[in-house]
Amino acid sequence: MSKTGHERFGEAWDFLFHPPIAHRGLWSPDGAPENSLGAFQAACQAGYGIELDVQLSADGEAMVFHDSSLKRMTGREGKLKDYTAADLGEIRLNGTDERIPTLMETLALIGHRAMVHVELKTPFGEVGALEQRVHEILIDHAGPTCVIGFNPYSHAWFAERFPGVLRGLDSWSWLDKDTPFLSPEQRKAFRKLEQVSIARPHFLAMSLETALSPEAQAYREKGMPLVAWTVRKPEQWEPLKDHCDNLIFEGFKA
Repeated sequence: MSKTGHERFGEAWDFLFHPPIAHRGLWSPDGAPENSLGAFQAACQAGYGIELDVQLSADGEAMVFHDSSLKRMTGREGKLKDYTAADLGEIRLNGTDERIPTLMETLALIGHRAMVHVELKTPFGEVGALEQRVHEILIDHAGPTCVIGFNPYSHAWFAERFPGVLRGLDSWSWLDKDTPFLSPEQRKAFRKLEQVSIARPHFLAMSLETALSPEAQAYREKGMPLVAWTVRKPEQWEPLKDHCDNLIFEGFKA
């Protein structure tokens, strides 16, 4: 599987396994904020891979930002999708000089220095626009990349149109309180990774509490790499490291 993956995806496949991946960049509470150019620069300088989040602005640009609401990271009211890219580019992150970047300027900064895991924050029922914009940007980027995300239909969109894009399906415990948009039957199916048949991913990105599940480990035994997230303490990685192929981390130097 590893040899076949390298032949198909080149160095992007190799970077799935090392180095470790900095969650939203190498950020810290007293330093560069998450998903900022400063955090990505720090990750590059430290030699890590990078995970980041993208969603669409009001005018259809791929912006690097995690939450749907602006409040936690900027103090502003409203949702990111209600602002244009130009407006978002002027909003400061956590009172620093860092601003909300576009995916295009982020990849320009990173260049070939790090593997980038682009997490698509596509809501269920809205697949297409974000995927298309991200692909338009990725095809002009020379460095190694992959797309990840929880929405299996987002992955299916890529699988059907651009199968050469490396894809990693995110999954977790799918708790009722966190996924009210899914039916109980869907949550049960997703916990068992039945959505893999829809997504057709090349690897899995599993939460800490689900990385050792029988379903996840069965896929790994069949040759599908498994990345664990989000590791916030070295001791969390210890019981997983022999059963996973890499980690997405934050809060320490992996």
